[in-house]
Amino acid sequence: MNAADTAWIIVATALVLFMTLPGLALFYGGLVRARNVLSVFMHCYAIACLMSILWLAFGYSIAFGSGTSGFWGGLDKAFLNGVTADSLSGSLPEILFFAFQMTFAIITPALIVGAYVERVGFGFVLLFSALWMLIVYAPVVHWIWGGGMMSDGGIFGEAGVRDFAGGIVVHETAGLAALVIAIFLGARKNQTTPPHNPGFVMIGAAMLWVGWFGFNGGSQLAADGGAAMALTVTHISAAAASLSWGLWERVKYGKTSLVGVVTGTIAGLASITPASGFVGPVAALIIGTIAGVLCQEAVNLIRNKVKIDDTLDVFAVHGVGGIFGTIMIAVFGQGAWVAQLGALAVVGAYTIVLTVALVKLVGMITPLRVDAETEVNGLDLSVHGERAYDMSS
Repeated sequence: MNAADTAWIIVATALVLFMTLPGLALFYGGLVRARNVLSVFMHCYAIACLMSILWLAFGYSIAFGSGTSGFWGGLDKAFLNGVTADSLSGSLPEILFFAFQMTFAIITPALIVGAYVERVGFGFVLLFSALWMLIVYAPVVHWIWGGGMMSDGGIFGEAGVRDFAGGIVVHETAGLAALVIAIFLGARKNQTTPPHNPGFVMIGAAMLWVGWFGFNGGSQLAADGGAAMALTVTHISAAAASLSWGLWERVKYGKTSLVGVVTGTIAGLASITPASGFVGPVAALIIGTIAGVLCQEAVNLIRNKVKIDDTLDVFAVHGVGGIFGTIMIAVFGQGAWVAQLGALAVVGAYTIVLTVALVKLVGMITPLRVDAETEVNGLDLSVHGERAYDMSS
């Protein structure tokens, strides 16, 4: 065990949890109507709790167990069987590696929340998220990070896919799942109401930005120069994408919005995530600058041209950003084209097929969408019996 590595990953684990609670909750919560903000908080919070228990029970073993099939890790480490305070994973206590990866298993299904806010059933959120994490996310983790079929020596040859912190594992899977659910749900009845609290959006994005240092820097799994470089390129990409998004808004609409600039931040962070362990600051500057424009155009395409109500632009920002960053690894010569594109195709197809099946299955058990009256009145009071704001008190 290396004490410096251990100390850094303890901090990184806290930072990644901070991304979901409260970062993502505030970012998403500020973007919805005031009558739905508590439901967004509830979705993020409940998912964090449920994924933690499921990662302990089965998720960690599926992702990082010793299964030899290449498809999944098996159940030999279910409920952390055989893992003690003295067990090691590289230079880290394995229990810490478990906790660090648990925070990734929390935020990935939580990202999907942005696609179905303001109209989804709470029971569907919990059951779908649980099954999706175990059946889609955890196996993909094993394929790429757990020594499975897409790692070095796997189906793509000696040089497997390069995905440093989750461009494929986190952002592509969550983005595609979000798109599938948005298609099944259909559009909200009211799509014209602006974000109720842009201040929340900015604060949440700022928390995500800080937390992302643990997300990407921690993925080095060591306290060394590689972690420092990953942290630095993460920051550069986020800054560049924020500015390019805002500039492109100014060119197109004559004004630069706060919500737009901070959405650009997230686009830059998602795009650099897979490449953060393989590129330097100049490449990060290029990736971020392109991402701010690319993801903004993806938002316009999905929302206005294709007319899919992916409410908070999960696919356009996270999905497109993660896919773009994964491809840029090959562009900068740090990964094999066949591995990068092949992994995107295989994981994408797997995610879409399994997500469609899960939406249909879970929809047979609990309603996918709330009734019209509940949607009009807002989920906060109708589903959870609470209001975010009581103006009479």
